[in-house]
Amino acid sequence: MKRIIASLVLLASAACATSAPLPDLAQTAPPRPPRFDDAIAAFDASDKAAMPPKCATLFVGASSIRLWKSLKEDFPDRTVINRGFGGSTVWEVDHYFDHVVAPYHPKEIVFYAGENDLWIDKRTPDEIYADFVQFMRLKEKTLGATPVWYISAKPSKQRFEQLGLQATLNAKVKALADTRDDLALIDVVPAMLKPDGKPKDIFVEDNLHMTPAGYALWTPIVDAALDAGQPAKAPGC
Repeated sequence: MKRIIASLVLLASAACATSAPLPDLAQTAPPRPPRFDDAIAAFDASDKAAMPPKCATLFVGASSIRLWKSLKEDFPDRTVINRGFGGSTVWEVDHYFDHVVAPYHPKEIVFYAGENDLWIDKRTPDEIYADFVQFMRLKEKTLGATPVWYISAKPSKQRFEQLGLQATLNAKVKALADTRDDLALIDVVPAMLKPDGKPKDIFVEDNLHMTPAGYALWTPIVDAALDAGQPAKAPGC
């Protein structure tokens, strides 16, 4: 399975030899103030005490990243940094970009956010997509061609009613990735669904956050995508 996934990613990468300009999209105002100053302050204090090495693999985004406690064990051949915080949204990752992305000069970024934007903030796929384009713009300005791997919004039992909205958001990111060599979509949705189309039993009691079995599904898919690589390379890595 890993070989098949890697082959598909390589084919997708080969299809886009150069990056098209990012679309010029108007963003809507955030619905409220950002919520995670304390978590960001903890990251800053940790970095001050012991700055992670440059050219690592940076995982950033919402609680599905924050709760990936086995990240180092799951990716033993990579130096990984976990900067998942709270139940963050795409626009909050943008807001804290200078704290959770820019300082690390990673060789690659694995991004997971967007699900909370739909559920908590009731933002539309178009609004979330505009916020993610802004993330790519910030990344391009600060880190150049450093590749970004966007993990698709995941199906869960709690939020299954939003599967269609999630699919719309995922499709928008995939369309952008098809035009750029610094972005790829990692689709975890099929692996998380039963043959009847319902989510697998891989969630804790809240029916939203994953058990270790959920991360065991994600790991080979993400690992295969990272192994396949992209034409883009982080400057200096």
